[in-house]
Amino acid sequence: NSLNLLNSLNSLNSLNSLNSPYMTAFSFEILPPLRGKGMQKIYETIDTLMPFNPVCINITTHRSETIYSETSAGTYQKFSVCNRPGTVAVKERYGVRTVPHIICSGFTAAEIERELIDLSYLGINDLLVLRGDRAKEDNRFIPTPGGHAHATELCQQVNDFNQGKLLGGITMPAPTTPFKYGVAGYPEKHDEAMNLDTDIEHLKAKVAMGADHIVTQMFFDNAKYFAFVDRLRKEGITVPVIPGLKPLTTLN
Repeated sequence: NSLNLLNSLNSLNSLNSLNSPYMTAFSFEILPPLRGKGMQKIYETIDTLMPFNPVCINITTHRSETIYSETSAGTYQKFSVCNRPGTVAVKERYGVRTVPHIICSGFTAAEIERELIDLSYLGINDLLVLRGDRAKEDNRFIPTPGGHAHATELCQQVNDFNQGKLLGGITMPAPTTPFKYGVAGYPEKHDEAMNLDTDIEHLKAKVAMGADHIVTQMFFDNAKYFAFVDRLRKEGITVPVIPGLKPLTTLN
């Protein structure tokens, strides 16, 4: 029953590693509030989920979008805005591991470096490293000038930061606690990949660079997930593969 479920989940309090003796652990992914909205609704949602003792809470990051605003002269002015600005840190409020998403899409390498510095200062050392989505107005992914085209390049930037290497040849003392990071996997193939074989080769490269876990794109057929994990194990990928699940909340 639900009480026994909660009692079982309460035993996960001591869980601090993905490589755990427990059978099941949960993490939750939340979106920062829409531009102009407050955090209260987000906090209310997290409050209802905390009895399940999540091992971590992931925070998504979103690229800016182009909008056009009509002026008094009847012309249109172009703006670049982020509809969900900021990476929200919930570590202090809930005492749970916080995992922000770091993405290539819409960011320069210099902007990413500043974010890594801020997160390191805040003591947030777990990341999910992603290429990110293409801009809505583009029919293919176009890297931001001065940014990265692939998640592997972003992995390399995080690796360099962990070694005290900054952009422009500047060095610093290596962080006391280096970043750990996960990457994305696609049980049914990334929609831009030629085939699953090449997709898995890219995933192997990210794991070889240091990714310590994989989070899958959401799926609705369990068989696809299990087949994907089996394939990765045969390819020598041994890191945890976390299924990305989207609970259905309405009949529609």
